[in-house]
Amino acid sequence: MRLAKVVGTLVATRKDPKLEGVKFLVVEDTDLSGQGQGGQLVAVDAVGAGEGELVLYAQGSSARQTVLTDGRPVDCTIMAIVDLVESDGRLRYDKAAKLRSGRSDPP
Repeated sequence: MRLAKVVGTLVATRKDPKLEGVKFLVVEDTDLSGQGQGGQLVAVDAVGAGEGELVLYAQGSSARQTVLTDGRPVDCTIMAIVDLVESDGRLRYDKAAKLRSGRSDPP
C-alpha cells in the first residue's frame, strides 16, 4: 500500500458498465507527514474519502480485493483513510489535530 493525499476528483460520464457507481479521486503520493511528493494518479474510492484527506491506496491486483472493486477493471483503489501516522517515536500526521486547527495542510 502507498500513502497519498486526495487532491481532486475525476468525473467520467462515459465508462465501462462495470465502473458505474464508483467515485474516482485524484491522489498524490506523499511522505509520512502528508507532504506531496508528486506522482498523481486516479484511484477508485472504496471508503468515502474526501479532498485533502490522507489515504492508503493499493495498485494492481490488490486494488480489486475490496467489496466495491471485486470483478471491476480497476488498477488503483483507496482502501483506508488515515487518522494518525507515527514513525520512529515521532507523530508525523494527526488528522484530528489538523481538523482542530482548521488547517488544510498537514501539521
